Amino acid sequence: MAGRSKGLKFVLMTSVYAMLIITVLFMLVPYIWMLSSSLKLNKDVFTFPMQWIPEAPRWQNYADIWTRIPLGKFIYNTAKLSIIVTVLQLFTSSFAAYAFSKLRFKGRNALFLGYIATIAIPWQAYMVPQFILMRSMGLNNTHLAIILLQAFSAFGVFLMRQFYQGIPDELCEAARIDGLSEYGIWARIMLPLSKPALSTLLIFTFVSTWNDFLGPMIYLTKTELKTIQIGLRMFISQYSAEYGLIMAASVISIIPVLIVFLTLQKYFVQGIASSGIKG
Repeated sequence: MAGRSKGLKFVLMTSVYAMLIITVLFMLVPYIWMLSSSLKLNKDVFTFPMQWIPEAPRWQNYADIWTRIPLGKFIYNTAKLSIIVTVLQLFTSSFAAYAFSKLRFKGRNALFLGYIATIAIPWQAYMVPQFILMRSMGLNNTHLAIILLQAFSAFGVFLMRQFYQGIPDELCEAARIDGLSEYGIWARIMLPLSKPALSTLLIFTFVSTWNDFLGPMIYLTKTELKTIQIGLRMFISQYSAEYGLIMAASVISIIPVLIVFLTLQKYFVQGIASSGIKG
């Protein structure tokens, strides 16, 4: 009976792993096709049957795309916005989350619920008033507009607060008795203990800012200010048949995101799991 139970368990686990592998392969197919197409001539991109590994890879596509559009400038703009927004969100979210989780003040829970409730409001519902506000401040067509709008995140505060809730209050009380200020407790105790949550928030924020399309499209019209996503869209509209170059630019655009995720992925699952320890 025990042997039969082990056999059924083995078959079940094998089936689960097989389904997971098939799912992963299906998810990777578009990226593999994009990489393969980036090494082909335009006439070979849509050939049937598809040739996954080109006989003569055209690496020249990766050199040509830098001269067709100011790709370097687009990447610089995107990296600049992504890094600044990510750093600001890590600071503002962790700082606010500490106040909401470890400090006691009147109306704390109501204020937190009101702030978190903004997550339920789609950005499309208030993007027009937001744009009018930025234009009235003279920030239209500047990177500062996007930085100010994305420097604060209700989701980031929620994620960090959930993690902070799992840190014993006794640590903060002991630090207060030792004469450490609230700023010191946040900097010396909370931040070092919250590396998984900070890494998770960093990944979410960096990827979201790097891939943002609608925000830069609304606020940035000058070519020298555009991000990689808007630059790719501009290139596609001008050279709609240059599929090899388009795919090469797309591959280049995902490399920074891939690097960030692979660098911090060991903290990612831990951060997501530990952020739900205590509500």
